[in-house]
Order: sequence, then C-alpha cells, then structure tokens
Amino acid sequence: MVTGGSRGIGRAICLALARAGDVVAFNHFDPDESAAEETLELLEAKGVACEGQRFDVSDPEQVRQYIDHLVDTYGRLDVLVNNAGITMDALMVRMSLEQFERVIRVNLVGAFVCLQAAAKVMMKQRSGCVVNVASVVGAIGNVGQANYASSKAGLMGLTKTAARELAARNVRVNAVAPGYIETAMTEAMPQRAQEAMKAMIPMGRAGQPEDVADVVAFLCSDEARYLTGQVVHVSGGMYM
Repeated sequence: MVTGGSRGIGRAICLALARAGDVVAFNHFDPDESAAEETLELLEAKGVACEGQRFDVSDPEQVRQYIDHLVDTYGRLDVLVNNAGITMDALMVRMSLEQFERVIRVNLVGAFVCLQAAAKVMMKQRSGCVVNVASVVGAIGNVGQANYASSKAGLMGLTKTAARELAARNVRVNAVAPGYIETAMTEAMPQRAQEAMKAMIPMGRAGQPEDVADVVAFLCSDEARYLTGQVVHVSGGMYM
C-alpha cells in the first residue's frame, strides 16, 4: 500500500514495487480520478493486480476501513509506504496556525495513523516493511516551510521509534529523505526558489521520482532485511 500514489514520487514508487504476483494498492486525495486512473493503467501494463482509493490519510476510520479491506481481500499486508504529503508555504511570522496544523495533520499525523493501523496487521503476521517518505528539509530546514520541515523532521523521529518498537516482530521501518526532486509540487515553487535549491546540490542536477522510488524498492526488498530505523537521504549530496 502506497499513500499518495496517484502522481509524482508516489506513482514512481507504485511502479517500482510492481512485481509479478503482487498486488499494488494506493490511496490518493485528488479532486478528480484522472491521475489515479493513469497510475492504474501503468500498473496494469506491468501485469500486476492493483487498486486505488480516494480517502483522507489523516482520518483514522477511513484508514482502518481500507486496511481491513486489503487484508480481507488479499489476506495480508506486506508493505506500507507513507508518501502522502502537502505543502502550504509561508514565512514563519506570516504563517497561520491553520496552515501549520493542516500540513502537520496530513504529513505527520496521517503517516502515524497509517503506520499504526498497518503495524497491527504486520505484528500478527510477524513480518512487514514500512517506508516513510520524509524530506531533506526535515534535517536542514527551509525558508518558508516551517510547517513542512517540522512534519518531515517528526516523520524521521516516528520512523526510529517505530523501528525500535516493531523490530522484535520482524517488522522493519525505514525512511527516505528526498532532496530537490522534479515533480508537480516542486514545479509550483517560484523560479528563484527552484534555482536556489538546485545550487545546493553537489551533483549539479535535480533528482527524478524514480531516483527515490528505486531506493524505496530496495528498502522493501529482502536485500535490505537487516536495515531498520534508517533515514536514507536521496538528495544528490544536498545533505551529507
């Protein structure tokens, strides 16, 4: 299950996880279904069973119902990728409490709600893998993103705590922290802000959604069976 899987990094993650015999499910909260339908078509072209559902990740009841549906339908839940996130940028002194709380609610509380529901299933299975999609700004901060940076820093702490709590049940929890990745979200940034971010990248270029998705796929694979509680920065060296 991938949250925020209809577009951008989330879609790339869905496709990277699509292996024969697996079921890829994702959620989205888009105002229409067009992006989700395109993701489903791409997954079907790779020959995997798939489904997408619109719901709010910060609503515990909606999350519980969907995870119950997945377990009832397919028998288990092996992977959760918490990718859903929003931005509501403003300088800290001008940021409304509503802007701050809404971003925290979706990005951090939403991840907690999904992780908590999935963990109950995975603990019973005595197996499972969770990957939280954080951000480089959770480690270094960013002008105009006090809410977003706080949510992503919190996600890193949640990752490490959950990893400690679930390790004995053979459930691994890791995070990836993307840097400047070319998506619709970053394209909406002012041009000066985009150039400033790119100037901070030692590798000299922005990343692509697939750069993040490949690392997520690795963390979900058996090759990463001895990795838990880690935050892997995928940032072209922006953070070292």
